[in-house]
Amino acid sequence: MKKVTTVSLQTMKKRGEKIAVLTAYDATFAWLEDQAGTDVILVGDSAAMVIGGEESTLTATMDQMLYHTRCVSRGVERALLVADMPFLSFQIAPQETVRNAGRFLAEAGAEAVKLEGGEAILDHVKRLVDVGIPVMGHLGLTPQSIHKFGGWDVRGRDEAEAERMIEDAVKLEEAGAFSIVLEKISAPLAEKITASLHIPTIGIASGPDCDGQVLVNYDMLGLYSKFNLKFVLKYLNLAEDISVAVRRYVKDIKNGDFPNQDESYDLV
Repeated sequence: MKKVTTVSLQTMKKRGEKIAVLTAYDATFAWLEDQAGTDVILVGDSAAMVIGGEESTLTATMDQMLYHTRCVSRGVERALLVADMPFLSFQIAPQETVRNAGRFLAEAGAEAVKLEGGEAILDHVKRLVDVGIPVMGHLGLTPQSIHKFGGWDVRGRDEAEAERMIEDAVKLEEAGAFSIVLEKISAPLAEKITASLHIPTIGIASGPDCDGQVLVNYDMLGLYSKFNLKFVLKYLNLAEDISVAVRRYVKDIKNGDFPNQDESYDLV
């Protein structure tokens, strides 16, 4: 299978081919997703929640994200590997943003980074692109701003915010972003933004008209059952399957059924 690049994604948009994106946080899931044909694998700062059990993504650190990205890179052959830049790793000064983003490429094997925000981070995006680091944008419900928003509600429902989002999307494209994630905005707004851009949009909880879709792999597989989210289609219920398997394992040990002769070694 041909390697997916930032240029590939723009070609896919032009020919109307949808882009499949999933998160991953370790080499095993990355390998399975990559071999199944996923176009982009995102090492999301959602790791803080689904791996670390935190209430938001804000606690994710550079060291944690570098570790997860390096793990994922060992399982990826075809997909484009994008790393989330965690809170305060890119909001302070462009030179610090370049330094932190560069670590994802040089130390962890990422091929691009994702930054949340619009006009406020344009200088950072431009600087990254100027030094050769591809940037994926992120608009709408940006989880690192959850306390500013005061909750997880749909964004862009009022006309002023919707217009700012459209303007921010265009400005991110002009700054050099190769793609933009649109999270939890209305389907009509997502359709409008997508039509206004030459670069692909990747939707999550933003309707069917984006150029691609992304989900957290734990959600899609039914592993992370803390919330039942309207926009998540669970393709499996692994939480239940794993619970059944673990109960069988515990029962077999308690009953002395595991290990038996088949799982044991002889002297020779």
